[in-house]
Amino acid sequence: MQAIDSDEADLIERAKTGDIAAFERLYRMHSGRVYGLCVRLAANRAEAEDCTQDTFVTAWQRLADFRGDSRLSTWLHTIAYHEVIGRKRREARDARYLSAAGTETERVAHADSAELEDLERAILRLPARAREAFVLQKIYGYTHDEAAGIMGITAGACKSQVHRAVQLMAAALPSENGDDNGANVSAGGDAR
Repeated sequence: MQAIDSDEADLIERAKTGDIAAFERLYRMHSGRVYGLCVRLAANRAEAEDCTQDTFVTAWQRLADFRGDSRLSTWLHTIAYHEVIGRKRREARDARYLSAAGTETERVAHADSAELEDLERAILRLPARAREAFVLQKIYGYTHDEAAGIMGITAGACKSQVHRAVQLMAAALPSENGDDNGANVSAGGDAR
């Protein structure tokens, strides 16, 4: 199976030679999914927009390093993942030094249906590692191995985090009979 299609491969090669129009087309092809990943991991739209922009700046700067061993989307999601995580680490460090109170995360999306809204809220309340693994595998369709590679953890650890996320979300989401379990999914803490 070919990792990338021929049209995308042509755009990548042209962009590697400095063709800005080719890179802009790649950006238009992939920016929506990169933003979606960033907003779900960052839990903040403004930060997700910044992370998306920084992802594509980094991709432009490092495009010569892309060998085509994986899909371009996987490579971009890896960059985006590390951008979001890096920002979170810097924020945590800055918060320690400034002893500032943390700000509440803004709601990510205004879903059309209550079920989607409940799902997004449940995802946002997951502990960070569980949320990251869940978003990469269940929403973006990466295998455990691919998601683990992006996150820099073992496939077993990724499977464990996805399982944890599913259990926590099942406890937090309203049941089909209308009961609102109301569980706090982050009660287990964030095991990194």
